[in-house]
Amino acid sequence: MALRVEHDIFVVRQRGREVAAAVGLDHQDQVRLATALSEVARDLLRAVGGADVTFAVELDAQGPPRMRVDLAPVRPLPGGRYEPQSGAVARLVDMLGVVHREGDTVVRMSRRVPANAQALTPERLAELRAELGSSAPGSALDELTLQNEQLIAALDEVRSQRDELAELNEELQETNRGVMALYNQLTEELEETNRGVVALYAELDEKSAQLRSASESKSRFLANVSHELRAPVTAIIGLSRLLADSASDPLTEEQSQQVGLIRASATDLLTLVNELLDLAKAESGRLEPNWAEVDLRAVFGQLRGTMRALGTKPEVELVVDDPPPPGTVRSDEVLLAQVLRNLLHNGLKFTERGEVRLRAEFRDDRWLLSVSDTGIGIAPELHERIFEEFYQVPGSTRVGGTGLGLPYARRVARLLGGNLELTSEPGRGSTFTVDLPVGGA
Repeated sequence: MALRVEHDIFVVRQRGREVAAAVGLDHQDQVRLATALSEVARDLLRAVGGADVTFAVELDAQGPPRMRVDLAPVRPLPGGRYEPQSGAVARLVDMLGVVHREGDTVVRMSRRVPANAQALTPERLAELRAELGSSAPGSALDELTLQNEQLIAALDEVRSQRDELAELNEELQETNRGVMALYNQLTEELEETNRGVVALYAELDEKSAQLRSASESKSRFLANVSHELRAPVTAIIGLSRLLADSASDPLTEEQSQQVGLIRASATDLLTLVNELLDLAKAESGRLEPNWAEVDLRAVFGQLRGTMRALGTKPEVELVVDDPPPPGTVRSDEVLLAQVLRNLLHNGLKFTERGEVRLRAEFRDDRWLLSVSDTGIGIAPELHERIFEEFYQVPGSTRVGGTGLGLPYARRVARLLGGNLELTSEPGRGSTFTVDLPVGGA
């Protein structure tokens, strides 16, 4: 359509409403689009002397179709921009703005077609195009009469909404009176509750002090018991070695098995005692890191040698990758090696076949030291529980262990200024990652 004179504004508005009705927009959206179109047409007629108007439908496989109206000005827009005289016009459509089409500047507006509208297939669009092309536009008087009818209907709706708003205001005032009464009541109850909360906090402070005292007592108890148990357990291991020594009196086969059981049980008990002592030191705060520049390559080399010397299953390969440059971190070499040794030992213990790999990654001024295995894996809901003292994953007790190694390893990692995290899925192995800052805590 061509927009050149004032009369064309009425024709463009009428056509816009007809096209909107044809593609399936509801009555309210038809009126909104026609109103926005007449305002933009009036602005362009005054500013640049008119425009060529095109009605189109955009079919998008990713969303609902859209009715689009392009107004190509007959002369360039001032500054290449368009701002409607009425700020409310843009709210009548989904999109209103200036776009560039085939080298021309075009004012474009669009509105989404409802999902419940008849499907706009190419055949349907051709049919609509033929129907609209064969219909003659009405007169300006007819369009003005229709606008007046729409205006009267809108005024009636506004009057109805105003009456409803007045009724709602009365209900709101009544509700406010009830709210104020409830507020006063709640204020009194809140003051009473606050007094109870203050008393509760005082009781909690007292309980916290008691818990701290109990925790300190527990740590002292574990440390003392560990020291007291270590000597006799060490003696049992030594005596069992003497009994099994070839220089001693020969034992029968059954006696040799019994001595072996005694020695193995004593060794497990000594391991538990040592872990209890380490955990007690970490909990009591008596574990002080000896800060120094640690060469990760040396630590990894030492772990490679010691862990392989302990022996692994033939089906499991131990792989220790050399750390990338710079290869140093400010930490405690003994404690860091202890944490990594604990993780490697766990990986070798719970992996039946495949590999256990120790690697280091330098990222964002932090070292990520990870021990990954191809073992049984751990369910997501147990990722935090395994860091609880004495907890063991169901089904893993046949492998052995005390459930103290991982809690101790995380405490030490945090003492060194980092953390110990787990990534694992059942059947896909586990990866324990020690995250450490380069400069230490």
